[in-house]
Amino acid sequence: MALRFEVLGRFNRARAARLTLPHFVCQTPLFMPVGTQGTIKGLTTNQLEEIGCQIILGNTYHLALRPTSELIDELGGLHKFMNWPRAMLTDSGGFQMVSLLHLADITEKGVTFQSPVDGKPMLLTPEESIQIQNRIGADIIMALDDVVKTTITGPRIEEAMYRTLRWIDRCIAAHKKPNEQNLFGIVQGGLDPVLRDICVRGLVERNLPGYAIGGLAGGEDKDSFWRVVAQCTALLPEDKPRYVMGVGYPLDIVVCSALGADLYDCVYPTRTARFGTALIPEGVLKLKHKAMAEDTRPIDPTCSCMVCKNYTRAYIHCLVTKDAMGSQLLSYHNLHYMLQLSRDLHSSIIEERFPEYVCPVPTECFKNYNFII
Repeated sequence: MALRFEVLGRFNRARAARLTLPHFVCQTPLFMPVGTQGTIKGLTTNQLEEIGCQIILGNTYHLALRPTSELIDELGGLHKFMNWPRAMLTDSGGFQMVSLLHLADITEKGVTFQSPVDGKPMLLTPEESIQIQNRIGADIIMALDDVVKTTITGPRIEEAMYRTLRWIDRCIAAHKKPNEQNLFGIVQGGLDPVLRDICVRGLVERNLPGYAIGGLAGGEDKDSFWRVVAQCTALLPEDKPRYVMGVGYPLDIVVCSALGADLYDCVYPTRTARFGTALIPEGVLKLKHKAMAEDTRPIDPTCSCMVCKNYTRAYIHCLVTKDAMGSQLLSYHNLHYMLQLSRDLHSSIIEERFPEYVCPVPTECFKNYNFII
C-alpha cells in the first residue's frame, strides 16, 4: 500500500482527511480535474498548481491509444511526460464500455474496442488495463470493472456486478507495483441495494487501499443517486478513501461529502466552460448571453481567481463568441471554483461549522437524509 489516509475532523458522516500519496499530500474532500490525454484543455500545469489542484485524472483507454503507454513509460512516466509534480489517478478504461458502447464488445475475457484512431480492434483485459496503468505510473490506479448505465434494468446489472468482483482478483494479481501505486476497487450494482451490498462486501474482503463508487451520474434521478452513495459509504471502511466517480456538479459534491465521500472527478467544469458557462455561488452564468455584452462586473465578485481579478463579463462575452481564450479563462475560473469548494468543505468540517457552510444548499436536497446535518 502506497498511501496513508488520516481523518482529521468529522461532522456526523462528513469527514475531512489528509491523503498522503507518493507524489503529494492531499486534503479531502477533493475534486480532481479530468485530463483525458494528459492535459487539462487550455491550462498549463503551472496554472493548475496555481489554483490548488492536487490530483489530475488521466484516461487509460485514450493514453494507451495515443501516445501509448509504452512511450510514456520510456519517457519516465506520465508525471514527467506532462510536467506534473503532484498526484495523478488513472481510470481503468471501463467507463468507455458505456461512452463508446457502439465500439465495444464485452465478454468475460475483457472488452474489445474498435479504435477511434485507426479502426483496429483493441482488447482491454483486466490484466492489460493494470499493465498499462503500471507503465503510466499514476499514484492511484483503478481496477477494470464492467460498467452499465444505471438506467438499465434486468439481469445485465447482476452480471456486471459479479463480473466486476471476478475481475478485481485478476487486477490484483496483475498489479506489479503495489508499493508505488494504489489499486482502488469499484463498487457496481446499479440502483439495486442488494447487489450494491454484495459488491461492497466482496471488495472490502480484498482489503484494497481505497474504494470507488461507480456506475452513477448516468441519468438516474438524484434521490436514487444519493441513496446509493449513502448505502455504499456506510459500508465502506472508515480508514480508507472513498471516491464517487464522475461527479462534478457542486451540489452533488456537497451532498456526497455530507454522506461521507472524499474524492470526485468530472469533465463538467471544463466542458461547460467551453460552452461559455461559468460556475458561481448562485448557480451558473451564461457568458454568451447578450446581457453580458456591457456588464463590467467580474464573473463572481467574491472569487479570488486571476480571471475574476482581471477581466469583466463583457470582455469574456466578447471572447467566448469568437476566441479560444474565452474558454481557457472560463476553464481556469471554473476549476478554481471547484477546488475552492473542496477547500471550503475541508475547512468547514475541521472548524466544526459544516452545517452553517452547507446551509445555502436547498433544504429539499436533505429531506430524506435527516442524519446528515
